[in-house]
Parts: sequence; structure tokens; C-alpha cells
Amino acid sequence: MNLVCDHITFGYSRKAPVIKDFSFTFPPGITILKGYSGSGKTTLLKILAGYLKINKGNIITPSGDKVTSRAYRRKHASYMFQGINLLPLVSVERNLRLCAEMAMLPRKDWQPRCNHLLEALGLADLRKRRADKLSGGQSQRAALARTLMKNSEIVLLDEPTSGLDDGNTDIIKNLIRNDMADKIWIISTHDVRLFDTADEIIDFDMPVSR
Repeated sequence: MNLVCDHITFGYSRKAPVIKDFSFTFPPGITILKGYSGSGKTTLLKILAGYLKINKGNIITPSGDKVTSRAYRRKHASYMFQGINLLPLVSVERNLRLCAEMAMLPRKDWQPRCNHLLEALGLADLRKRRADKLSGGQSQRAALARTLMKNSEIVLLDEPTSGLDDGNTDIIKNLIRNDMADKIWIISTHDVRLFDTADEIIDFDMPVSR
């Protein structure tokens, strides 16, 4: 089970390509994308999440679905934006349940998965709290819980520990390690504290086509 990028190229409008002739096979495990802002890390994540359509090349998914297909985005890939993007006026638990509904998960799977994630991320006592009443660290952890609610085989995280203290970062690292299973994790980050979780690191600062 791999996610394969085969000589993909992407550019915004008529500008020079942000991603050029990039080939890489993402296996199960954790791959970290590191590099300066604007180097193409987030663009690659959005391509692999199906939000941007490549200009050239091919992407082969484990399920065989196209990355731009509704089935792929709904079931097979989970994307955590750099912004929190929780629904502010509903509870933490409701945010997770809505994600499960959108992914069309069986109802019998909702509560056990929700309970597991809230417990693992130290949010069990906050499940009924409105999202706009959470602290920054709590919001970041709740956003990760919502992202993982679908239990997709591909998990794409954009700066999941940005601005967090060591305590909150350790909670997130522990969950990533313990929830790896056979998932393909691709994490864009500047945070060196996450580097020791990686099976492989792709350096976008290197002067090569990507």
C-alpha cells in the first residue's frame, strides 16, 4: 500500500511551477516535508488531498481512486489544515461526529473512535465544550482528533504543532506514534521536535526539482 507521485508538476496560473517533475513513493509510516515557507510543502499536501489538480504527471493511490474524486476525499484521505477550522459554535464531540457523518462511517464505529481520540489527546473532559471556548493548544488537538476521525489510510497534516508548547506537542507526537498502524502519514512542518517521529524526511530546501 503506497501513495505514488510519478513526475508530477503543478503551478498556479501562468507562474513558474511550484512543484516540478516530482517523483516519490510514500509508503506506510511517517514522511516529513521540511523546508522554508513557500517551498511547496503545503501545495504538495493539497495536491495529495485532492484540492489541487496537477498539470502533468500521475498520482497512484492505494485505493485506486483518483485523488480528485469524491470517494478518495471522503473516505481515503484526511487533511488537517494549518488553520484550525473547527466549527466554533458546536462542541468538540459534535465536530468529530460531523466529520464521521460526512465520511459516511457506520454509526456503530463513531463513538468508540471518538472516545479513543479524545482520551488519547487529553480532551475527554472537554468533549461537551464549544470549540470557540478552547485554548490554542486544545483547539489544535481537537482539530487533529477531527482529522483522524475517519480513520483514513492517508493522513496529511500541515504544521500540526505550530505554536504549541512542549506538552501539547508531546501529546500529538504520542498519538501519531500510537495511531500509525498501516497509515501513510505525510506531515509538513518546520518543527524540529517532530523530526524524531519520521521514517523519512524530504527536504524542500534542497535545490532539486520537486
